[in-house]
Amino acid sequence: MSRVGENIKQAREKSGLTVKALAKKLGVAEKYLNEVEMGRKVAPESLIDKAGKVLKADLNDISMVVTDEVLMEERKTLKEVPKRNVESSEVWTDAFSSVLRSVPIYDYSLSNKKGSKEMPIHSNKIENYPQDKVFYLEIEDDEMNGFRMLKGDVAFAHAVKDISNSGFFLIDYKGKRKVRQIKVLGNSKLLLVSNAGSLLTETMELKEVDVIAKLERLEITL
Repeated sequence: MSRVGENIKQAREKSGLTVKALAKKLGVAEKYLNEVEMGRKVAPESLIDKAGKVLKADLNDISMVVTDEVLMEERKTLKEVPKRNVESSEVWTDAFSSVLRSVPIYDYSLSNKKGSKEMPIHSNKIENYPQDKVFYLEIEDDEMNGFRMLKGDVAFAHAVKDISNSGFFLIDYKGKRKVRQIKVLGNSKLLLVSNAGSLLTETMELKEVDVIAKLERLEITL
């Protein structure tokens, strides 16, 4: 039993009123008043003031207790709500992190991060490639502008170690790191193609070229 309910009950019994009789005078349900006396419900100040007049008892001290109880309850609620919001936010963050991944944008060295893009994950892969192997490559020159690949454009790429078929690749050769179109000629020979306005080709031995990544898609800058 709460202090509020106990004081109301004592004042009622001292006045010789039943719960039903007092409830009728206060204009509340008998069950409600009974729960207030048992401490299951907190009586508002208006009810306490009215009860004080009916019972001819000074219930001002009770009013202060009730106000403090309500205030403490409100403070408790205010503290709990942000906590629930934080927990909810963390749940959503975890949920989105499981379907989206921040894919880095690198320069040719693959050591300088220029930015990132959010991409969806499907079956632990991004566009059918292992999610830890994909990245974006910022084009550093206009040596491939004949293929509409200009400096500042961004290409979606994935790390590879060898060339299984023709395509556009980031490679190391002759002490340089470049993007080139590569065609497999057979007999361990490759045809490297660049186009900065005019087509240039080089025939290289497979062992002379270190393959770093294959470019799959170009995103142009307007």
